[in-house]
Amino acid sequence: MQINNDSDGMQLALAWAAKGMYTTTPNPRVGCVIVRDGVVIGAGHTQPAGQAHAEIQALRDAGARGNDVRGATAYVTLEPCNHYGRTPPCSDALVRAGLGRVVAAMVDPNPLVAGQGLATLQAAGIAVSAGLMESEARELNIGFFSRMQRGVPWVRLKAAASLDGMTALHNGQSQWITGPAARDDGHAWRARACAILTGIGTVMADNPRLNVRAVATHRQPLRIIVDSRLEIAPSARVLEGAPALIVGAVGNPAREAVLRGAGHDVMLLPNEGSKVDLPALMRLLGQRGINELHVEAGTRLNGSLIREGCVDELLVYLAPCLVGDAQGMFSLPPLQDLERKIRLRFHEVVPVGEDLRVLARIIPSETPPEE
Repeated sequence: MQINNDSDGMQLALAWAAKGMYTTTPNPRVGCVIVRDGVVIGAGHTQPAGQAHAEIQALRDAGARGNDVRGATAYVTLEPCNHYGRTPPCSDALVRAGLGRVVAAMVDPNPLVAGQGLATLQAAGIAVSAGLMESEARELNIGFFSRMQRGVPWVRLKAAASLDGMTALHNGQSQWITGPAARDDGHAWRARACAILTGIGTVMADNPRLNVRAVATHRQPLRIIVDSRLEIAPSARVLEGAPALIVGAVGNPAREAVLRGAGHDVMLLPNEGSKVDLPALMRLLGQRGINELHVEAGTRLNGSLIREGCVDELLVYLAPCLVGDAQGMFSLPPLQDLERKIRLRFHEVVPVGEDLRVLARIIPSETPPEE
């Protein structure tokens, strides 16, 4: 591929970053390409946690192809790290390699980096710049930025509904409102998440597995069940295959012992009314390195998450059908004044098979409306 300008180089780096969509958590998805005279001489993306970052992969790729990177330009979608974590600093590796220029899409929000990586490169005589295609790079790592800047994951609430907003009949039947393409697409969103959250109501009604099946991935997200009274049966399918996190509010030592004995993590986060403290759960998940949290729950838990300010965006699949009086997407209290409505901003609306995928972001109440 011919790289004619910086935009071409960064666009390719972003494409490389996307190769780590399902694998890099809790690290950000980063891509790096090294270019000399318009020719890509090395490329790579961040590997699973504990393995090489994008810059190291690109340097190795260049070396394996017999290419000399001295004086070349590296395009990287996030500022090279400058600290020792599971791996050594990438900024030091770029300095040793003798790069002539490094173009970063954006500064790393991690306080352990936060401009220091670029400063190290610049001090070594490498020309640096940041900000090219910043919005695209941020979108790719929206969860990582949320965790670093707010201390909580980016929470995406998924629902599949008829055009009149219904997710299931009153008798519980919900399979299938949307078509197979939408269901497969939903698995891709599961796969990119660090964790999938549901409630005990959904577990009891549907007995879901909540794993990734429709797309190829070597990593299954952590499954989290909000279960205030620890009612979940040890035989529930959501508990199969890997340890899960069960979050309750009312202790039950016998049930806790059974669940922990099966390898699962159990914690109590009580709030008023013997309910789980959902904001506290979000903070805890941030501390545990969860970048993106994918929610597939019922109307009551959906409503509670929205009411308590825990949801950032809605991922809604709308089917071209009407089902009439049935169960809605969210249990929210009635309003007496439209000024109190929860405002959204459409981020993306695209057809998926016979259905429509709507990605809508919640506008914080203190944010003034756009003109």
